[in-house]
Amino acid sequence: MNTYTGGCQCGAIRFRARGLSHHASICHCRMCQKAFGAYYAPLVSVRQMEFEWTRGERKIFRSSNLVSRGFCGDCGTPLTYEAPDGMAVAAGAFDDPAAFPPSIQWGIEAKIDFVDHLHELPGERTEADQEAESFLHEIVSNQHPDHDTPDWPSGAHP
Repeated sequence: MNTYTGGCQCGAIRFRARGLSHHASICHCRMCQKAFGAYYAPLVSVRQMEFEWTRGERKIFRSSNLVSRGFCGDCGTPLTYEAPDGMAVAAGAFDDPAAFPPSIQWGIEAKIDFVDHLHELPGERTEADQEAESFLHEIVSNQHPDHDTPDWPSGAHP
Protein backbone atom coordinates (compact mmCIF):
# COMPACT_ATOMS: atom_id res chain seq x y z
CA MET A 1 0.00 0.00 0.00
CA ASN A 2 1.37 3.43 -0.98
CA THR A 3 2.04 5.84 1.87
CA TYR A 4 2.25 9.59 1.37
CA THR A 5 3.15 12.18 3.98
CA GLY A 6 2.94 15.94 4.08
CA GLY A 7 2.22 19.00 6.13
CA CYS A 8 2.34 22.73 6.39
CA GLN A 9 5.31 24.97 5.76
CA CYS A 10 6.29 25.43 9.41
CA GLY A 11 5.82 21.79 10.48
CA ALA A 12 3.11 22.42 13.07
CA ILE A 13 0.73 20.16 11.13
CA ARG A 14 1.62 16.84 9.51
CA PHE A 15 -0.49 14.11 7.89
CA ARG A 16 -0.27 10.64 6.38
CA ALA A 17 -2.36 9.13 3.57
CA ARG A 18 -2.30 5.44 2.63
CA GLY A 19 -3.69 3.85 -0.50
CA LEU A 20 -4.17 5.03 -4.04
CA SER A 21 -5.65 8.33 -5.01
CA HIS A 22 -6.99 8.32 -8.53
CA HIS A 23 -8.26 11.86 -8.38
CA ALA A 24 -5.98 14.86 -8.42
CA SER A 25 -7.42 18.04 -9.86
CA ILE A 26 -6.98 21.73 -10.37
CA CYS A 27 -9.81 24.05 -9.41
CA HIS A 28 -10.04 27.48 -11.02
CA CYS A 29 -13.15 28.72 -9.17
CA ARG A 30 -12.83 32.12 -7.54
CA MET A 31 -13.29 30.65 -4.06
CA CYS A 32 -10.30 28.33 -4.56
CA GLN A 33 -8.25 31.14 -6.08
CA LYS A 34 -8.77 33.21 -2.93
CA ALA A 35 -8.28 30.27 -0.54
CA PHE A 36 -4.90 29.46 -2.09
CA GLY A 37 -3.90 33.03 -2.95
CA ALA A 38 -3.10 31.72 -6.43
CA TYR A 39 -4.43 31.43 -9.97
CA TYR A 40 -5.85 27.97 -9.15
CA ALA A 41 -5.88 25.32 -6.43
CA PRO A 42 -4.23 21.91 -6.99
CA LEU A 43 -6.05 19.31 -4.88
CA VAL A 44 -5.77 15.56 -4.18
CA SER A 45 -8.86 13.65 -3.10
CA VAL A 46 -8.23 11.43 -0.08
CA ARG A 47 -11.79 10.03 0.00
CA GLN A 48 -10.68 6.48 -0.80
CA MET A 49 -7.47 6.60 1.20
CA GLU A 50 -6.70 5.98 4.86
CA PHE A 51 -5.97 9.48 6.11
CA GLU A 52 -4.74 10.70 9.49
CA TRP A 53 -3.38 13.87 11.02
CA THR A 54 -0.08 12.94 12.69
CA ARG A 55 0.86 16.29 14.23
CA GLY A 56 -1.12 19.36 15.22
CA GLU A 57 -4.63 20.51 14.43
CA ARG A 58 -5.69 22.53 11.45
CA LYS A 59 -7.81 25.62 11.75
CA ILE A 60 -11.05 25.64 9.77
CA PHE A 61 -12.65 28.40 7.73
CA ARG A 62 -16.19 27.76 6.53
CA SER A 63 -15.96 29.24 3.03
CA SER A 64 -19.58 28.43 2.16
CA ASN A 65 -22.61 26.70 3.59
CA LEU A 66 -21.27 23.36 2.28
CA VAL A 67 -17.49 23.70 2.22
CA SER A 68 -14.84 24.12 4.90
CA ARG A 69 -11.18 24.78 4.30
CA GLY A 70 -8.39 23.72 6.61
CA PHE A 71 -5.17 25.64 7.05
CA CYS A 72 -2.27 25.97 9.48
CA GLY A 73 -3.03 28.61 12.09
CA ASP A 74 0.69 29.27 12.58
CA CYS A 75 2.05 29.70 9.05
CA GLY A 76 -1.17 29.96 7.01
CA THR A 77 -0.49 27.07 4.62
CA PRO A 78 -3.72 26.01 2.85
CA LEU A 79 -4.31 22.32 3.62
CA THR A 80 -7.80 21.04 2.85
CA TYR A 81 -11.02 21.41 0.94
CA GLU A 82 -13.75 19.62 2.92
CA ALA A 83 -17.19 19.01 1.39
CA PRO A 84 -20.06 16.60 2.09
CA ASP A 85 -18.64 14.10 -0.43
CA GLY A 86 -15.18 13.99 1.19
CA MET A 87 -11.92 15.79 1.68
CA ALA A 88 -9.19 16.88 -0.71
CA VAL A 89 -5.72 17.93 0.41
CA ALA A 90 -3.60 20.67 -1.17
CA ALA A 91 -1.24 18.90 -3.59
CA GLY A 92 1.65 21.18 -2.62
CA ALA A 93 1.30 20.18 1.04
CA PHE A 94 2.38 16.63 0.22
CA ASP A 95 6.10 15.94 0.65
CA ASP A 96 6.14 14.71 -2.95
CA PRO A 97 3.51 16.68 -4.87
CA ALA A 98 4.78 15.24 -8.16
CA ALA A 99 3.17 11.92 -7.12
CA PHE A 100 -0.24 13.43 -7.91
CA PRO A 101 -0.51 14.67 -11.50
CA PRO A 102 -3.91 16.29 -12.05
CA SER A 103 -6.38 14.52 -14.31
CA ILE A 104 -9.14 17.16 -14.50
CA GLN A 105 -9.75 20.90 -14.13
CA TRP A 106 -12.81 22.22 -12.32
CA GLY A 107 -14.35 25.69 -12.24
CA ILE A 108 -13.05 26.59 -15.68
CA GLU A 109 -15.61 29.40 -15.96
CA ALA A 110 -13.29 31.39 -13.68
CA LYS A 111 -10.02 30.24 -15.24
CA ILE A 112 -7.72 33.19 -15.87
CA ASP A 113 -6.89 33.26 -19.58
CA PHE A 114 -3.11 33.43 -19.29
CA VAL A 115 -2.93 30.25 -17.19
CA ASP A 116 -3.03 28.22 -20.41
CA HIS A 117 0.15 29.98 -21.54
CA LEU A 118 2.31 29.77 -18.41
CA HIS A 119 4.43 27.02 -19.98
CA GLU A 120 5.39 29.48 -22.73
CA LEU A 121 7.09 31.90 -20.32
CA PRO A 122 10.88 31.91 -20.17
CA GLY A 123 12.24 30.03 -17.17
CA GLU A 124 15.30 30.60 -15.02
CA ARG A 125 16.79 28.57 -12.18
CA THR A 126 16.86 30.41 -8.84
CA GLU A 127 20.67 30.50 -8.73
CA ALA A 128 20.79 32.12 -12.19
CA ASP A 129 19.67 35.46 -10.72
CA GLN A 130 23.06 37.14 -10.28
CA GLU A 131 21.55 40.16 -8.51
CA ALA A 132 20.05 37.91 -5.83
CA GLU A 133 23.25 35.91 -5.23
CA SER A 134 24.12 37.48 -1.84
CA PHE A 135 20.48 37.25 -0.70
CA LEU A 136 20.31 33.57 -1.67
CA HIS A 137 23.64 32.85 0.01
CA GLU A 138 22.47 34.37 3.33
CA ILE A 139 18.98 32.86 3.43
CA VAL A 140 18.28 30.37 6.23
CA SER A 141 15.07 28.41 5.71
CA ASN A 142 12.65 27.83 8.57
CA GLN A 143 10.54 25.61 6.34
CA HIS A 144 9.89 22.08 7.59
CA PRO A 145 11.73 19.48 5.49
CA ASP A 146 9.81 17.28 3.07
CA HIS A 147 9.71 14.28 5.40
CA ASP A 148 8.40 13.41 8.85
CA THR A 149 10.50 14.47 11.83
CA PRO A 150 10.17 13.26 15.44
CA ASP A 151 10.09 16.81 16.79
CA TRP A 152 9.01 20.20 15.62
CA PRO A 153 12.06 22.00 14.16
CA SER A 154 13.30 24.39 16.82
CA GLY A 155 13.71 27.41 14.54
CA ALA A 156 10.31 27.21 12.87
CA HIS A 157 7.96 28.12 15.71
CA PRO A 158 7.99 31.59 17.29
